[in-house]
Amino acid sequence: MVDYTEPLPAATNRRLRVAQGLVLLFHFTGFVGLAFSQNPDFYLRFTPLTLGLTALLLLWFQPKRDASFWGFCLTVVLLGFGAEFVGVNTGRFFGHYTYGDTLGFKLFDAQPFKGVPPMIGLNWLVLTYLCGMLVRYLPLGELPRILLAAGLMVGFDACLEPVAGRFDFWHWSAGVIPFQNFRDWFIFACILQMLFNRTTFTKRNPLVPLVYITQLLFFFLLGAL
Repeated sequence: MVDYTEPLPAATNRRLRVAQGLVLLFHFTGFVGLAFSQNPDFYLRFTPLTLGLTALLLLWFQPKRDASFWGFCLTVVLLGFGAEFVGVNTGRFFGHYTYGDTLGFKLFDAQPFKGVPPMIGLNWLVLTYLCGMLVRYLPLGELPRILLAAGLMVGFDACLEPVAGRFDFWHWSAGVIPFQNFRDWFIFACILQMLFNRTTFTKRNPLVPLVYITQLLFFFLLGAL
């Protein structure tokens, strides 16, 4: 368990306020544009940029970015991308779906393959990191921590799925989100959270709670409209 109640140094606290303001600005602007604009495609084109900038802001507050941290990041990005590549091309993971254009250019987007945007690997990393950090607030053992963090990841996906097709993130066969998606998400999330817990980098980041809550509300409210 990490003590997040310890006061931050003044300089760090100022940086945190700036970063929190940027996160809120990104997502508030995107929400208003997607929910109320006559041209949501204009705002959708900034989705990869928003994800990338959010990841950089989280990186800014990650202490001691050592080999263990970078090894974790690279492993999760590759595992996430690999699972999605198998998923879209075989249906063995998550179900039968294809990616739209919102997440940007796709790798291996040529016959006989269906392409996968590299940004989805970064998305897996950000979500794994956020949920792994969040459960550090609680005095839990490793197994409960893994299961709870994986549950938070699936909960996030449950908020995202209803709007994914509408905004061209990805599209399910026959427009139906299968139970397999959530089952496989939970299994894969448990694997990634086990990796998160077993790596030795410093697990403390004061920006994490706001980023997770903001992103969760962003997709939940879009889905509720």
